[in-house]
Amino acid sequence: MKIKKPLLIMAALYMIAGLNHFFSTETYLKIMPPYIPLHLFMVYASGVAEVGLGVLILIPRFRKLATYGIILLLLAVFPANIYMLTSQGKGTFIADWPYWLRLMLQGVLIYWAWIYTKIDHPSQLTLRYTFR
Repeated sequence: MKIKKPLLIMAALYMIAGLNHFFSTETYLKIMPPYIPLHLFMVYASGVAEVGLGVLILIPRFRKLATYGIILLLLAVFPANIYMLTSQGKGTFIADWPYWLRLMLQGVLIYWAWIYTKIDHPSQLTLRYTFR
């Protein structure tokens, strides 16, 4: 079974991002909204979820489930991205534009995952799914 590059890139991005939760924990803790409980647990849990979903998306049998999981995860972390923008990230960046870029990227990532809910095999991924 040959896996197409876009799917490999997606899987790698989620696995790397998930592992980063364990290497840059303080950065993720800074962007946690105060109303969300158990900050450290949530940072680690979201990291585990990202790594797990990144692995599962590579397994055809679990791909559709993993892509729905990625969409739900991206929606779940959206409040942290809003908080990062509205609180200036508590010192994670200097300018505002990276926060706005991150919010826009969230929509692109959701769409990218959604594409894989509509196909059963990566070989079905064509430009028509990308540019409808």
